[in-house]
Amino acid sequence: MKTDSIVDEIHRIRRAHAKRFNYDLSGIFADIRKRQANRKNLVDLSHEEQAVSRVAESPSTYRTKRSKA
Repeated sequence: MKTDSIVDEIHRIRRAHAKRFNYDLSGIFADIRKRQANRKNLVDLSHEEQAVSRVAESPSTYRTKRSKA
């Protein structure tokens, strides 16, 4: 199996990051959340529904070949 240098680098970085927190998942994710909170270019993926405007004609304006109007 071929090794991919990019994947190897990602694994190396992840191992080093985990080692900094003694492989404690709570510490690792707290650090990730802190880093994400400080970034300005992230998309807001909050669960609040945003209002979406919809433009459509009323159903009665649609006709098919079988419609009798």
